[in-house]
Amino acid sequence: MKCTQAPKIFFAALLLSCAMFATAQARPAAPPPASWVGSWASSQQIPEPRNALAPDELRDATLRQIVHLTVGGKELRVRLSNAFGTEPLHITAVHIARPLSLSTGSIDVSTDTPVTFSGSPDVIIPAGAEYISDPVAFSAAASSDLAITLYMETPPAQQTSHPGSRETSFLVHGNQVSAEDLLNAQQVEHWYQISGVDVAAQPQAAAIVTLGDSITDGHGATTNGNDRWPDDLARRLQAFPATRMFGVLNVGTGGNRLLQDGLGPNALARFDRDVLAQTGVRYLIVLDGINDLGTLTRDQEVPPAEHEALVKRMIGAYEQIIMRAHAHGILVMGATITPDGGSTYYHPTAIDNADREAVNAWIRTPGHFDAVVDFDKVVRDPDHPDQLLPGYDSGDHLHPSPAGYRAMADAIPLSFFAHADVFRKDKRRRMHSKP
Repeated sequence: MKCTQAPKIFFAALLLSCAMFATAQARPAAPPPASWVGSWASSQQIPEPRNALAPDELRDATLRQIVHLTVGGKELRVRLSNAFGTEPLHITAVHIARPLSLSTGSIDVSTDTPVTFSGSPDVIIPAGAEYISDPVAFSAAASSDLAITLYMETPPAQQTSHPGSRETSFLVHGNQVSAEDLLNAQQVEHWYQISGVDVAAQPQAAAIVTLGDSITDGHGATTNGNDRWPDDLARRLQAFPATRMFGVLNVGTGGNRLLQDGLGPNALARFDRDVLAQTGVRYLIVLDGINDLGTLTRDQEVPPAEHEALVKRMIGAYEQIIMRAHAHGILVMGATITPDGGSTYYHPTAIDNADREAVNAWIRTPGHFDAVVDFDKVVRDPDHPDQLLPGYDSGDHLHPSPAGYRAMADAIPLSFFAHADVFRKDKRRRMHSKP
């Protein structure tokens, strides 16, 4: 190439570059991508026989299930689960709609919306897997209810369920996913094959996961009343502009223990799926351990050394939860274990209560959890601190009543979430300054 051509080539390249820059400047900026956050979730397990549906009941079956959202949005994603399935699960159709009645399952047909998976109306979920739908345009308000209706031609080889739904679900045969009413439907108080709902929210939105046992799951709450303590926490968050962007995801499981399986997997075994895999999770509240304490002596007394060993192992489990959460940037609030004196299920003795007090003392000690909520102090009877306050007792002396759950939610310091960014920066600074 002659030297006289070089300036011409350079000048042409410069003109092209300027033209491209001008075009880029004229093009409107692309909208920021959606910030997805969990609005509702439930933990999964194999339903025990009394809570499972007979296989033929899920053959050629429409199952309508209602969930209560915490944060709202104009786009949704539905999360389906085959976590405990032993074979691939084919779900033929999924629709969402706004329910008109929680007691009958009727829907507003004008809001009936099909859900797709990679553009298809059906989905095959591998054994042991969960599946997230495509985004679907659907305007859902905070603290609103959502009907999720599934149609299955063939039943799952092994059902995946959340038995303690405290919500009525409706089952009929035939494909009736868009029907306003499911006439003569079989009604059950369990969820099957659904595990979460995500919403497209503002960038600063985040999810709070509540990990625990039946006290978090809501035993003692009212059916279709949404008056578990995580529900009450969600309502409190919605009352203040600084906290309205936080979703609350209840992954409490009846009978759950920190260390051993119960009706479902132990807390450490299910931690990845129920906590880390949640969309937008940044905070965790842990209330777990009453069943570890209770089962130790439920059938017979044990030597003092076994009490000491259990307390030590429970503390070790909390340390594992905190460490694993922090590794994923999640801040953890510890909740003290509530009293169960007089429980007809566990029959706790003075030494059992001493175990609980030892665990609670560790939870309250600064430097372990990022923050603490003292549920024990909130619901205990001042005159009998090993027992629930009568007004907060559901009647079994183990599970709080709706009033007790509301008091627990009211005790949670919302500043832990409202000032979380400052809290996180300070925590990182302190961690990095350690020798």
